[in-house]
Amino acid sequence: MLKRVPLFSLLFLLVAACAGAVETKDIRFTFKHAEPVVFSHETHLIQYRNNCKICHDAIFNLRNRRHYTMAEMEKTKSCGACHSGIKAFSVATEKDCIRCHKGKPRDVTYKIKGLSDATFSHASHIAKAGGSCKSCHNGKVITGKRKAVTMAEMEKGRTCGACHNGKRAFTVSANCDRCHKGMKPSDINFNIKGTPSATFSHSFHTQVYTCKDCHTRTFPYKAVVGKATMDDMAKGKSCGTCHNGKDAFASNGDCNKCHKGMKPGKITFKTSAGEAVFSHDFHTQAYKCTDCHTKVFPYKAGKLKATMAEMEQGKSCGVCHNKGKDAFSVQDDCGKCHKM
Repeated sequence: MLKRVPLFSLLFLLVAACAGAVETKDIRFTFKHAEPVVFSHETHLIQYRNNCKICHDAIFNLRNRRHYTMAEMEKTKSCGACHSGIKAFSVATEKDCIRCHKGKPRDVTYKIKGLSDATFSHASHIAKAGGSCKSCHNGKVITGKRKAVTMAEMEKGRTCGACHNGKRAFTVSANCDRCHKGMKPSDINFNIKGTPSATFSHSFHTQVYTCKDCHTRTFPYKAVVGKATMDDMAKGKSCGTCHNGKDAFASNGDCNKCHKGMKPGKITFKTSAGEAVFSHDFHTQAYKCTDCHTKVFPYKAGKLKATMAEMEQGKSCGVCHNKGKDAFSVQDDCGKCHKM
């Protein structure tokens, strides 16, 4: 005779059977430049007598999953809650890195727009550091947040610059081709409205100067960041740092040296006494650019306005048109300048 089993008992047996069939799998944490770290549920469950609550959700919240950096683990977050050197080996102990991180780390290649790739060799640096991963992975040099840094930041000691400072290793500021193999900086064209473009030749300048002579003391490692006027250059900024008439020809000298084919046009001033026309072509037969720019006039038409009274006192055109000493006086025949 068959014995009847209550329905709730059958349900209990079914749930229990399913629960026993559930398998916990290993978890693989993958990295772009290293072998994955494998967390074994089986090993840890044996250690803690199948008590899942040791970790869930006290340490790992399955409803709010996130990745932790090594710096955070060293502060007892994530795996570091147990792997602190008390319950289990410490994540902060360098000799134990290989207990989780198996295999050899791969080279890291950085792709930079406009430049050749820079490749970081883990093998050569580990050999130099005597196997010390924490020389870089210490929460200060390499933080794990994967934020890219500029060359200017490296020169201030960030990331590679922490060691490549000219003391511990070659400096990042003057040895571009040691990391960027086959690097050949291209020419830079500056397009200026109303004036022929000016071209800066890296190949020409690097025959005489090193990268550190300009970068980053004068220029950041990026073309056309912060534009400088010709007035600025005449005051020693930008190109004017070297093009000062002493180290190299002055920036306010022969404009045609940089602006090839330049031919300044006529400037028309509209006044109540009729239009006055200034001819560059006529004046450059007797004078140089430096005679007027920027000592008398800025490199922009109409920026400096002067009245006839001010000219008679030696300002603007009156610097040369000074009662017949250098040229006819502005007080002479008005029709010479104004189409009346």
